Order: sequence, then C-alpha cells, then structure tokens
Amino acid sequence: MAFTLTAQRHSLPLPTVQLSYLDWNPGGEPVLLLHGLGDQGLVWADFAQGLGGGYHLVAPDLRGHGNSDKPPTGYYCDDIIGDLEGLLDFLGWSSAHVVAHSWGAKIAAIWATRSPDRCRSLVLVDPFFIGSMPNWMQITFPILYRTLPFLKMMGPFPSVEAARTLAQGLKQFRGWSDLQAAVFEATLEQKPNGQWGSKFVVQARNETFVDSMRMAGLVRPLDIPTLFVQPEQGLNRTDWQLQPYHTYLRNLTVQGVPGNHWPFLVEPQDFTAAVGLFLRQRVAP
Repeated sequence: MAFTLTAQRHSLPLPTVQLSYLDWNPGGEPVLLLHGLGDQGLVWADFAQGLGGGYHLVAPDLRGHGNSDKPPTGYYCDDIIGDLEGLLDFLGWSSAHVVAHSWGAKIAAIWATRSPDRCRSLVLVDPFFIGSMPNWMQITFPILYRTLPFLKMMGPFPSVEAARTLAQGLKQFRGWSDLQAAVFEATLEQKPNGQWGSKFVVQARNETFVDSMRMAGLVRPLDIPTLFVQPEQGLNRTDWQLQPYHTYLRNLTVQGVPGNHWPFLVEPQDFTAAVGLFLRQRVAP
C-alpha cells in the first residue's frame, strides 16, 4: 500500500527563493520540522501524522532541496535562517517548537543562539558537525561526498531502477517502508542529459560543507528546553560527543531511541513517542 500524505503542500515566495513546505493541522501549537542535508520535508510525514491533534506542523524543503528553489549560490546558515524567519513571519508564528535533524539541527542551534525568542523548545535529532572544524578538513570533503549515506543518492544514475537498488541498501531506507519508498520517489528527478539524480543540488552541498566547517553550532549558554535524541546506532554515541550540549544547553534532556541516524524513518513509532512526550510536557493544557 502506498503512503498516504495528509499534509497540504504550499509554496512561499521569499526575497531570494521560492520555499516549498508541507503543512499539517493549521491552528494548533506551532512545530517547525527541519530536515537534514540532502533530505526534504517529506521525511517527517510519519512523525507529523502520528503525533496526534493539537499541533500545527510545518516541514519546509530547505533551499537547494526538494521542491524549493535552487539558486546558484546562497546556502550559508544566514541564508537558511533568513528563509526560516520569513516562513515564521508568513505563518504568523512569533515562535515555534523546532524539531531538527542532523545538519538541520546545527542550523536550529545557531538560530536559537541568535534569536532564542523564536524557539519555544528544541529537539535536536542526532546532530552532525555541531562544532566548527579545522581548515585542513576541507581536503576530506571529496571523500565524504562519495561515502556519506545521505549524499549517495545524488547520483547520477542511468535509471530509476538503478537508483532504487542503491537506495534499498542505505541506512535511511532500512526496512523500505511505504514512507521510505515515497521519500525515495520524491527525491529523484530526471536531469537534462537523461540520467537520474537527487533534487538536492551540488552547489548547496558544497557551500553547506564550507559553512559547516567555519561555523560552530553552540557558542553560548541557552536556557531553551531541549531534547537531544540519541539513536542507538547514530552519530553521537560517546560522552565526548555529547559534551558541547551539556556545556551550552542548561535545560537539556538526552533521550535514547532505537534506530540509526534517521530514527523517524526507520523506527518511527519509538521516535514519535519520545518526541511527543517531550512536546506534551511543554504545552500548556
């Protein structure tokens, strides 16, 4: 059975991009969902549809991803945060609960540090590269571009079937659920040369990696209630990796969940239960 999406898709014209986003349950408690690098808003569909009533959830395709615009440049955190500010203003949200994954979690941390009044709470799902990195690491980027699971779907592929064969062996598609199949289909597009590849574009990948190298996600203490979601097979497994979060986040809860770096795709029920409990504890009855 194919996955049934209950959200409405909208497109918002911003000063430099057209931002596409999914919208569930208008009128409830505001929750903004930020995907990781190479993904799209659709990855949050199981969570958004399983969370229950009372929440207005919005999941944008961040610039360079999914159905949003892909300008030739402009993929630094300042650009992304500017888009998010514009989206919140359009929605009439003075603030929101922010649930963010991987690179999106780093963007959320930077945004919360700059504008803490925008974030009612933070849910950081297995963040990636939360600190700044030394310049010499830039020489490793070509290796990372070829080996990181969330970048392998960029292609090119000679056919959809070839792309699907690769996808079914990647961590984010473990189990090949109906939603994962839908995410796969929505990720691909045919290129002008007839080959297939991700809607996520090379210029976004390249500028994002440079930006992630120079920018630290946490630089001063924050009092925002924060849930750190730590998957059993995720990226952050040691006390050393968690140390920056304990240092800067004064109202931090660390919650282990089953699954890998994409718990909302591979173990959605456990993920939704953990994050749902956190959100309910922070919403006034």
